[in-house]
Amino acid sequence: MKRKLTMFSVAMISFVLILAGCSGGGEEASSSEGGVTLDFWVFGATNYEALAEKYEEENPNVKINIKNSELGDHHNSLFTAISAGTGAPDLTMIEVDQLDRYREAQERFVNLYDLGAEEVQDQYLDWKWQGAENAEGDFLFGLPTDIGPKAMYFHTDVMEEAGLPTDPDAVSEQISTPEAFSEAADQVLEATGKPMVDSMEMAFRANMDALEVSYFNRDGELLISEPDNGVKEAYDFAVQLNEQGVVGDYTMWTPEWANALNEGGFAVEMAPAWLKGYMTENAPDSAGKWRVTTLPDQFAGNWGGSYVAIPAETDYSEEAYDFAQWLLSPENQLESFVESGLFPSTPATYEMEEFQNNSDEYFGGQNTAEYFAEAAQNIPAVYKGPKYVTVNNEVLTALTNVQDGGDPEEEWEAAVERIEGLVSR
Repeated sequence: MKRKLTMFSVAMISFVLILAGCSGGGEEASSSEGGVTLDFWVFGATNYEALAEKYEEENPNVKINIKNSELGDHHNSLFTAISAGTGAPDLTMIEVDQLDRYREAQERFVNLYDLGAEEVQDQYLDWKWQGAENAEGDFLFGLPTDIGPKAMYFHTDVMEEAGLPTDPDAVSEQISTPEAFSEAADQVLEATGKPMVDSMEMAFRANMDALEVSYFNRDGELLISEPDNGVKEAYDFAVQLNEQGVVGDYTMWTPEWANALNEGGFAVEMAPAWLKGYMTENAPDSAGKWRVTTLPDQFAGNWGGSYVAIPAETDYSEEAYDFAQWLLSPENQLESFVESGLFPSTPATYEMEEFQNNSDEYFGGQNTAEYFAEAAQNIPAVYKGPKYVTVNNEVLTALTNVQDGGDPEEEWEAAVERIEGLVSR
């Protein structure tokens, strides 16, 4: 889930510290008449409040206090508390793109392997689990929550007008490689005058999200200047599509972009499962006209998802872990999928009847979940690095400049120079 980043105010941080009693919920726990109160920080639209109430019914000695914040405020306030060594909750969600910034403060988190997490490891996708381990593989930061497997959303009217198939499996068969994607893009442009893909960012992410190692290796070394760096290949593919004239000039989340989704202003969106909810609410006129299929194998990647971690200052690590393990079980991940659209990281969920019989009215009654589940099992383990967001933004700036007429190689070299300066600070 992607949202704007904002700084959390000093006043609010102070307020949180007062409420927390300068510990991860310790004051409230001591006044709960023999029970335990766990503070749980979350962000976005989850059904965790309802599940917490169910857990409390089954465990009357445990109270779960949930604080839900916007993603940027959530991580800023968490980072402040972790850095200060006081004020952190007993449990917290950490978004996948933010996780690596906390790796340098490993000692501020509970190692979930010390609490027996290896006993549930086989319930989760390997690549998702590995994403929460340290470089040595002996420290686990958090248990997997949702994931963001990517697939290809396509507008049936645009595809039909271009003479391309509209059956999901037929589309997958015909557009099975980057070369075939490029050829189909030319066909769409020639027949409809519309771009194949909405933006340079999404054209770039087609390859970028599939890279096992992108900007940094696990030793923290910047790789962007290496000759065989995959980031440059992803950049070049986006540039190629732009030179073909098949890339739109839309910015995700803007009214113009939402209107293009609504009117079929471009042919495909290469995006994660969580986009479905946005489309349903913001592109109502295209109900029944969008479908989902798999991306070419080279584009198989993940965008989004989170973990639940336990800050080390908690006095109730075992109780917190018991709740997290219960919350993120295959059965409860199915509940989160049905109620809030959080795509499961537990393969057993994909075999459950309610998951397999799921249908999306907006997508013409299609069971889109099966395509995202297939994608989820072909995603590589990815390491992003603590400054991933900062570095990635510089490459996106270069691509924006290219679309505005800048020279691709000059923009790339300028971005690399800016990145090297930022990382060296």
